[in-house]
Order: sequence, then C-alpha cells, then structure tokens
Amino acid sequence: MLCGVVTFLCYLWFAPVVTFHNGCLPGARHTPTPGHSAAVPNSFDHVETGGRAMILTVSFKTLFAAAPPPPQPGSVGRQIGQSYPSLPPGYQGMAPPTNSGPVHPPAQPYGQPPQPYQQVEQLSPSLATLSLQSQTPSALRVVNLLQERNLLPTNAITAPTPCLPQDLQKINCNPDVFRCTLTSIPQTQSLLNKAKLPLGLLLHPFKDLSQLPVVTSSTIVRCRSCRTYINPFVSFLDQRRWKCNLCYRVNDVPEEFMYNPVSRSYGEPHKRPEVQNATIEFIAPSEYMLRPPQPAAYLFVLDVSHNAVQTGYIDVVCQLLLENLNSLPGDTRTKIGFITFDSTVHFYNLQEGLSQPQMLIVSDIEDIFLPTPDSLLINLNESKELVQDLLKSLPQMFSKTMETHSALGPALQAAFKLLSPTGGRISVFQSQLPTVGVGALKSREDPNQRASTKDIQHLSPATDFYKKLALDCSGQQVAVDLFLLSSQYCDLASLGGISRYSAGSIYYYPSYHNQHNPSQTERFQKDLKRYLTRKIGFEAVMRIRCTKGLSIHTFHGNFFVRSTDLLSLPNVNPDAGFAVQMSIEENLVDMQVVSFQAALLYTSSKGERRIRVHTMCLPVVNSLSDIFAGADVQAITGLLASMAVDRSVTASLSDARDAMTNAVIDSMASYRTSVLTIQQPGLLVPSCLRLFPLYILALLKQKAFRTGTSTRLDDRVFAMCQLKSQPLSHLLLMIHPVLYRVDDLNDEGALNINDRTIPQPKILQLSVEKLSREGAFLMDTGSVMYLWVGRNCSLNFLMQVLGVPNYSALPQSMVRLPELDTAESARTRTLIGWLREQRPFYPILHIIRDESPLKAEFMQNMIEDRTESALSYYEFLLHLQQQISK
Repeated sequence: MLCGVVTFLCYLWFAPVVTFHNGCLPGARHTPTPGHSAAVPNSFDHVETGGRAMILTVSFKTLFAAAPPPPQPGSVGRQIGQSYPSLPPGYQGMAPPTNSGPVHPPAQPYGQPPQPYQQVEQLSPSLATLSLQSQTPSALRVVNLLQERNLLPTNAITAPTPCLPQDLQKINCNPDVFRCTLTSIPQTQSLLNKAKLPLGLLLHPFKDLSQLPVVTSSTIVRCRSCRTYINPFVSFLDQRRWKCNLCYRVNDVPEEFMYNPVSRSYGEPHKRPEVQNATIEFIAPSEYMLRPPQPAAYLFVLDVSHNAVQTGYIDVVCQLLLENLNSLPGDTRTKIGFITFDSTVHFYNLQEGLSQPQMLIVSDIEDIFLPTPDSLLINLNESKELVQDLLKSLPQMFSKTMETHSALGPALQAAFKLLSPTGGRISVFQSQLPTVGVGALKSREDPNQRASTKDIQHLSPATDFYKKLALDCSGQQVAVDLFLLSSQYCDLASLGGISRYSAGSIYYYPSYHNQHNPSQTERFQKDLKRYLTRKIGFEAVMRIRCTKGLSIHTFHGNFFVRSTDLLSLPNVNPDAGFAVQMSIEENLVDMQVVSFQAALLYTSSKGERRIRVHTMCLPVVNSLSDIFAGADVQAITGLLASMAVDRSVTASLSDARDAMTNAVIDSMASYRTSVLTIQQPGLLVPSCLRLFPLYILALLKQKAFRTGTSTRLDDRVFAMCQLKSQPLSHLLLMIHPVLYRVDDLNDEGALNINDRTIPQPKILQLSVEKLSREGAFLMDTGSVMYLWVGRNCSLNFLMQVLGVPNYSALPQSMVRLPELDTAESARTRTLIGWLREQRPFYPILHIIRDESPLKAEFMQNMIEDRTESALSYYEFLLHLQQQISK
C-alpha cells in the first residue's frame, strides 16, 4: 500500500422511496430492457396497491414490415418521371421558399395561472358537443408534396392542440413535458391499424420548470382501485364524491381535501391545486417511505492510464470539481468518494482527522475488494479540505505514468461495492478500450467497412458484463454516468450498457485533447459543470397509467423495467427523455376522452420524498380523417426513431431503414385510399403530415442510420443512444438541423427576453441552393454549430463580426466569435448564445471557410440534396409515390 496526496468528495442524497402504477409492458418486440432479473432488495411494489397491470402484445407492425428497398439514386427520377409526365421537371425551377421562422420554438416559462375547474354538471355538455369537425381546417388541407416546395412554416412549429373544450385545453399538460403521437385517440385498435400511424407517448418527466406547484399534505388523494392521483380531469359527482378518469371508480373525497389551502376556503374540493394543475409535485408523507431518506452520494471513477493523462482531461475534471464542490446538490449529509484506475485500482482514504489523503492500491483485479470500506466514501462537509487537497494533487500524481492498460471492469465492480449500502451516482471517465480484468474488450471495428452499404456489424454488445453489472447497480439504487473521451475506438456498444440499464447518462467526446482540440475541451467543461450542478433525483421509480382500454407495451430510454409497468430510475435528471409505445386493448366506443398520467417518485438531494405527476387528456374519435387531423408529426418521428434504433440492434440496420421508409409509405397510402374523397395525381398528404417524408429522409441520413458514408462505429452508436434518451425538443435538432443566414441580421421580429433583443432570422431549407458565397450561414445541429462564411462575404460582416479585414485573413480553424464592440457582433453573439441556452448540453461552434476540411461535415447535413449514397428529397418523394401507386 502506498500513501499519496489525495482528496475526497461526498454527497448526501438518498431518501425515501415511492411507487407508481402504469399501463404495461409484457413481451414487447422492441423492448429495450431485460426481463425480470436482479433481485431488488427494497421493492417498491407494495408501497402502492391496487394498480391495474395491462399486458399487451400488439405492436406497431407496419413500421417493421419488410419495406421495399430504396431505388438506386441514378434511376429514380427517370422511372417515375415516365410514369407521371405531369410532374414538374425538377426542383431547380421551383419557386424559392417563403420566409421561415424558427423550427424550434423558444423556451417559454412553463405553467399558466390556474383556470377555474368546471364541475361535472358544466363539463358534461361541453364534452357532449365534442367533435373534431371543429379541428382547424389547415390540419387536413391536402398538400401535393411534388408541387409544394415551401413546407417549412414561417412561424415556430408547435405541438398540435387537442380538440377539447376550451376549459380542458387550458389546463392540459404542457406538450414539452407530455406529448402523444396522436392528439385524437382512435376508438378501436382496428381503426388505429387502418391509419398506419404509431400510437405512443413522449415524456420529459423531470424537466426543469419555472413554475411548478408543490403541495404539502398529509393526505394524497388517489383512486382506491387503480391508484391514479386526483387530477384536473376527474369528475366531481358532488362535493363528497369524485369519479376516476382512468378506471371510472367512484371515490370519497377525504375530509382534509375539502379545505383549500390556497383560497383558505372550505367545501370546494374542485378548486384545490391538485385539480387545477396538470403538472404538480407532492411532498410525500411517511407512508411513501420504505426506509429513512438516503444522503446524496457521489463517486468519481477516473481513468489514469497513459492515454488518459495525455488528453489532459484529469486537470479539467479536478478544476471543475474544486470550483463546484459547494454547488453539488445535497445537504449536510452529502457523501463523496474517488477511485482511479489503470492496470490496478486505487482508492483514497479521506477520513476526517487525516493530515493528507491516503492512496490505497489494489493490484488483485481478479478478485477486487475494498481495502478500508468505512473510510472511502466520506461526508463532504466534514472532509472538504482533504477532498480539495486530493483534487489539487491528482493531476500531477500520474503525470509521468507509462501504464497503458485499463481495468475498467474491476474499477466498476469496486465502485458498486462502495456505493451499494447507500445508493447514489457513479461518474466514470474512460479514455480507451478496457484491456485487462473482467469486461476487457477487443476492437471490433474495421475502418475499411465504415462506408459499407452492407449491414453495419457490432451494434450489439460484445459482452453482457456491463449490462449485468448495471442491473446489479439498479437493484441497489446506483446509477452510472459514462464520460467517454477518446480518439480511438472504445466499443460504446458494449460500455454503454452500464449507463443504459442503470438510468445513467452517456457523454461522448471523440478526439478529445486539451491542447489539440480546444472546442471539445470547451464543450466538456460546459457539459461537466451542468452535470455537477443540475438537479438530481435519487432512488426514483416511474409509472405511466392510462384510461381503461389503453395499454402500454414498450418503453424507450435509459432505465430498468422492474415489473411489467414500473421503471426503475436509480437517478433521474432533468435532461432525460422517455418514449412508450401503446395499443388499444379494448374498444373506447363509449368514451369521449381518455387520460394518461405519469407519476415519478424520487428522493430529492435534500432528502425529501417527492412525487411529480403529469396528466394529459385527449379526445376519442371514430373517423380516420379525425385521426389524421390530430397527428403530431414531430412526436411520430421521435417515436419511430427509438423504434428504429431497437430494430437496428435486434435485426439489422437495413431492416430499420426499410421500416422507417415503410412507415411513411403505409400512412400516406392509408390517407390516400381511406380519407381522400377525390383521387388526383401527385403525392398527397394532409398538411399536418407534410413534413413526415422530410423528417424520415433526415433520419435515414442521420449518423445513426446512414450508409455509404464513413461513420465511426462509436459515433454511430452514440447517435443511437441519443435518439433513445433525449427529450423530443433536442431530438428534433439532431434529426433535422436548422439553417439561418446571419450576415444580415436585424431586429425585425426579434424576441425581447430579460432586456435582451434576440434576432430571429428566417429558417432556410437544408439545400446547397440556399447558400450564397456572398453570405454567412449558421447551421445548428444540436451538438455542433457551423458558421460557414462564403468566399465573397461582405467586408462589413468579416470586420464587424469576425474581426478580420478580409476573407483570406479568416483562420482555417476558428471556434469562438470575438467580442467586438459593434451592433453586428452583439446580434450574432446574442443569437448563438440564446440558441445554446435552449439545451442542457453545450454546442461547439466551428467557423469554417469555403475550403475548410469541416465543410464536408457541414454539407452532409444538407438533407434535401443528393449525395453519392443517398437520394435527394425530391427523389425520395418520387420513390414514395412509386411505392404507393403499386
């Protein structure tokens, strides 16, 4: 054993636990989770009782039917052009697009003032007159995609509004939190099958909200039968009885619920906050606890091999931890610990009373053990000075190491042993392929096959070690977050399982190096700061309930399915999104509306049990036209992306690509044959689905699914991980980037937020024809921004924004805008800053010249253009028409 100078960090965050009831999840085809394994010592199931477990095996089969193979690029236009001589000769001669606003709306403060709740006597007449015939006509306006080019709307794309009475619309759940692919639910499964559209939910349950009602009550009112939380869509039969909107059980109103703490009045239960807000958070009473609140506990596991040290990441991690120790979520009980590893595993004794940290080395990685179990995870407040000493000395401790091996598996086993008694969060920083001990991996990537048009190999894990360990972690309320910083292949397909099944997060920084890649370093710093300081929930579980007759069968995201309807989330963070596929189990003929409720129980960093509940209400319809009118094309695309990722892993990438194409063909064919009353030539869709083919083509060209272009395997797998776990708003930018012209920014239509004027330039179609060598164009892909500067860009923009006298003086690699004292500079920096604020991760900015090597990456995002290996948007439309007309 050696002694060294080291420090230690602690967080105190675990607390009581609660349970939820959900719709279901039996053997779904694309379920991303394993079966019932890994015994859970602290089962949550008995905290709540009476839940209805709805088992379902029907799935959205049309997506995964064998789709016709895409045609060869060179032949599509000619074949279809001969079949449809009336079609326009090509896109080049079409009218330019109209002014387009931002595709993604600016973040608005969540929540509205509570609206008066209608008594059931008032509510029933409004529901009785409910009809989707009042739906905005524009949703069903027939669009011929082969003739209308200007599809991107001039204003922000917003979620469609369900066709509900005005009083229900006002109190419905915010679509940024809870969203359905169909805002009008079909009465029967056969009707849903006929529409050929997927039914599912997209959820952002722990989203940062600016206005969140919090209720403290000794009595949380729930349905006695299905355990639904009382919500704005229940019916009050009188002051003493309410009917559940999910199972229709009549329940008594508890005496305590008769008093309204907001108005301080008695006898008006329908005016309580729980019945006024579709999103609400409860501070749970003692019956929702199975054990005392746990402390926030943070364990940092760092790769200190030669490769890792050379990247310089250790300096960044230690410096940011030093700066943010006091900002880590927690209280006086917060615990912290550190483990480092190369070919051996190093522990750090930071027990109060020591004069300096002690390093303890375990070289027997085949049978890893904790050398001093009681002094490795310590109270942060009591040992803060030792932690600071360790963080200051750690970067130098391994600066001269020549050890090249990585024992990641044993280090994770040790971390699991250390955190098991309390639960908590493990943050792993890894820079290479694990080479020794359990979990060792060998390279499976053949660089010569990256651009192959054949199926991509090795999308599934090479070993089940990381998945099994993740399930053990989940059972002990431990989540593992993975930071992968490497220039070499690391087999993320295998390593990612440790985070996926423990409800962790995955961060990926290819070609990371402190000096050689400053933009990645900046991104890592920004991401890590948010990661360390963002809100966190411990030992969480989530259930999604739905009205009787509906059933949930497949979940997508990072979690473990503990029972058929209970998602285990050892950690929950505000940046995680989830999706679920649904079916209609029983006919909804007698129902006018259905409801969905997501309940997330978690322990806050301060040791409080809390329950966050979201409830959404949607109308039931009996006609295909009403179903299509309520289709949410963005939510549909998000759900299909998750389904396609699963299909890529369980079947093949080509199957997934065919399935996505088939989804468009089937839905458009259904609309043409079953909804359109007058048949006419062209590719006809309802206005609400006009972007569906464009989004699917964008997915086919997205890094996760593209073929024929050299794509590193880890890059592809990371894109798949993102598609499965990002909230919809972030997902859409990954799928369909946004392009602006920024050399002529002005204040016309600008937003005014917090005394800032934020320019809102027009959205341009993703096509080279929209570029000009006289301009400068900003492309926002979510994680990366490109500012492409044309060769003949105006001198005013070059000098006033980029700070260079002419184009030739523009550096080849530039990652930051200079802060110049000009109006043009301020506008440009304000726009980019505002775009960055819209998401939790930090997008890199690359300022590129016309001849920059990065221009190829920029051009790959021109989705509407043809490439050697992929169809243009127009060719894709022609292919769709050919298949529909068969």
